[in-house]
Amino acid sequence: MGIVLATTAGLIVWIVLWSLDVKAIDGFMITVVIVLLAGTVRMVAPFLPGAGGGKRPS
Repeated sequence: MGIVLATTAGLIVWIVLWSLDVKAIDGFMITVVIVLLAGTVRMVAPFLPGAGGGKRPS
């Protein structure tokens, strides 16, 4: 669910920046960064202290 919310927020930011005359590709790169960060956090979260469960690297 977090990745869907990050994608939606990123696309909203892209549309707002595009309407403010920022080049479309620059606004879209911000969206890509937001989605990549959300994916990274989702993959790393089980390995953080206090996450409970999840495999620990040996």
